[in-house]
Amino acid sequence: MKVIGTPHIPLLVRLEEPTSGRRGQGGALFEVAMRIIGSIHDMQQAALDLKRQGKRIAFVPTMGFLHEGHASLLREGRTRGDLLVLSIFVNPIQFGPTEDLDRYPRNLEGDCAIARECGVDIVFTPTAAEMYPPGFQTSIRVRDLALPLCGASRPGHFDGVATVVTKLCNIVQPDVALFGNKDFQQLAIIRRMVADLSLPVEIVGMPIVRETDGLAMSSRNSYLSPAERASALCLSRAILLARERYAAGERSAAALLAAARDLILAEPTAVIDYLEIRDASTLEPVDTVNDPALLALAVKIGMTRLIDNTVLGDEP
Repeated sequence: MKVIGTPHIPLLVRLEEPTSGRRGQGGALFEVAMRIIGSIHDMQQAALDLKRQGKRIAFVPTMGFLHEGHASLLREGRTRGDLLVLSIFVNPIQFGPTEDLDRYPRNLEGDCAIARECGVDIVFTPTAAEMYPPGFQTSIRVRDLALPLCGASRPGHFDGVATVVTKLCNIVQPDVALFGNKDFQQLAIIRRMVADLSLPVEIVGMPIVRETDGLAMSSRNSYLSPAERASALCLSRAILLARERYAAGERSAAALLAAARDLILAEPTAVIDYLEIRDASTLEPVDTVNDPALLALAVKIGMTRLIDNTVLGDEP
């Protein structure tokens, strides 16, 4: 992979081999160049040019350090648009003052390799200085949906998420944007924001991707020591237990939560941030699980905060 350009000029990554899945007439593979664009102006102009040509743009916004969960979004995005755009931007305004902004894992070269394998056409890599220049003072807030769960633990977090997603949609001009269901509350907030602001983009939620032992894939899993990695399985095991109890007929939210809580607290290194059951549409608390309900949890394993969820009553 050859990278041409400077940090402030759009880069062109010329692929040494054809990107998989890109075929011309007769089914023959052909070579595709994947562009890396660092400038907001250049990304916006490229998107507007594509729209004028009648091209459908699929978009996957990320903070980078890609894993199979991100790759599943990219592969689905490849099927939903003529052009596939990936953004890599560690968004500073969604981190609190004591959170892990500075040490959040980054690997642009590895990300580009995954992007190439998934058929990405453009990788958009803006800088924080350009996204939030001096004097920046505008934010997007989705009120009620942002209050519980991660919103209670991370005040201001979802304002930062809503603001950056709005900016990215204005820059990339996507017809469809894909997000993972692991961040269920984030997805609900983005859907509400898109509807409320009449943004012309379809929002697609994709299933949680898990390791073979059940741990939900996350960039922050890289923080875990081997012992902590084993301890982190208490999240997915608690979810599995709650699902089993629900399938057996338990409908009391308190009983389902108690079973999950006892399993997690049996792990000495686990500290529960929250463990709640809420209506899957409104995120309001529920006492009895009659309609699809979100079981959501955030647990600290050592110094690493992990989240996971499942929807009870929406079994595959």
